[in-house]
Amino acid sequence: MIRRAFSLLVVLWMLGFLWFAIALPQPAGPEKTDAIVVPTGSGGRIPRGLSLLNAGEAGKMLVTGVDHDVKPREFAAEYDVSSRLMECCVTLGFVALDTRGNARETADWVAQEKVHSIRLVTADWHMRRAALELQSTLPADVTVLRDAVPSSPSLATLFLEYHKLLASWLAQAWPG
Repeated sequence: MIRRAFSLLVVLWMLGFLWFAIALPQPAGPEKTDAIVVPTGSGGRIPRGLSLLNAGEAGKMLVTGVDHDVKPREFAAEYDVSSRLMECCVTLGFVALDTRGNARETADWVAQEKVHSIRLVTADWHMRRAALELQSTLPADVTVLRDAVPSSPSLATLFLEYHKLLASWLAQAWPG
């Protein structure tokens, strides 16, 4: 009986990993939101967020998890952001150290800015966990549009992220 239960868990784990690796989230279509949220990390995220901001898909953007050593002028120079856009529309968040911290920092910013809809821009392999953490911290009336940045993750990255997703899901399913 225990072997059967263990075998079933292994099969479920394998099928879950297969789904996770094959069916990566995709970019979102053109849909306006109040704000864009970009957790720092793998390449393509910040340029995608800035492109959407410049296209008028949202009125403001939070970049969460920025290193304390990064100065706004350095960020602006690195990503070719005008001083006008930096002043009006881009917030650099320096509090978060990980995905859960990104979610908390975002929830605080969303409340402060009175935002009701956000476009979450992150890597395709990171999207599910980032969205899970974010939706657990946001009020129910805030909608999240998932906008995945396509990448070519390694098997090791997928393996690690799948287990982080499972751990986050279990932590939320059985808190305390």
